[in-house]
Amino acid sequence: MIPLLSLGYSPCPNDTFIFYGLVHEKVDCEGVLFGNPVLEDVETLNLWALEKRLDITKLSCHALGHVLDDYCVLSAGAALGRGCGPLLVASKKTDIYSLKDKKVAIPGRYTTAALLLQMLLPGCTGLVEMRFDSIMEAVLQGEVDAGVIIHESRFTYQDYNLVCLQDLGQWWEDQTTMPIPLGAIVARRSLGAEKIGEIDRALQRSVRYSFAYPDECMTYIQAHSQEMEGEVIRQHIGLYVNDYSIDLGRNGFGAIEEFLERGRQAGVLPETNYGLKII
Repeated sequence: MIPLLSLGYSPCPNDTFIFYGLVHEKVDCEGVLFGNPVLEDVETLNLWALEKRLDITKLSCHALGHVLDDYCVLSAGAALGRGCGPLLVASKKTDIYSLKDKKVAIPGRYTTAALLLQMLLPGCTGLVEMRFDSIMEAVLQGEVDAGVIIHESRFTYQDYNLVCLQDLGQWWEDQTTMPIPLGAIVARRSLGAEKIGEIDRALQRSVRYSFAYPDECMTYIQAHSQEMEGEVIRQHIGLYVNDYSIDLGRNGFGAIEEFLERGRQAGVLPETNYGLKII
């Protein structure tokens, strides 16, 4: 009997779009069998990756830097691009560098957003962890002085009368000229190169399927994004799912390598002897 592989990804539209074809058996999985997927907030998935809980999982590129000894990066399924990074927002215009000793909300310790902020403001001491969907309200109510927002908040923060102090993705692009690596899909190294290759190809077919039949997967996407309007969902997918989601390629893997190396230089990520790929 072929064992079922455990699988986790977020309920955000980009992930449900990417995995729709795979979990609904619309594509050839080459004999690989997956258990029922677990959909959780990305920071929960980051923490689970540290515990080695799942065989295949979405995680933040920040968290990736802590688990490379156990997981390798798949070519397909990543969230990486330009003009799609986290935003540092506040209730009013504020000098960014004055925030170094103030309360700044982050959507989880191991999120890419948190590491980008630490790169921008080395030594910032007032980081406050909270769920990504509660940050804007916390900023609005004055519970924190600023916050780093991700996902659909990028499209709605102005509804809260918040101002953008820094587009962290643009800051990254200005620093490196590279696309910002937000998240990736990883698989246990112990599965072996052959099995990981099969998983990667199946996921690539899944992404291509959703691009070919975007209307078909909308019911599934909306079921996990009940508070999002259809137009926001389409904007979300358009921003975070692109050619890099089909295949990271040389440029995509290079951007992730650069991100991890800068995280190590910042003293946030550990050194490692493992590369991103299984071979």
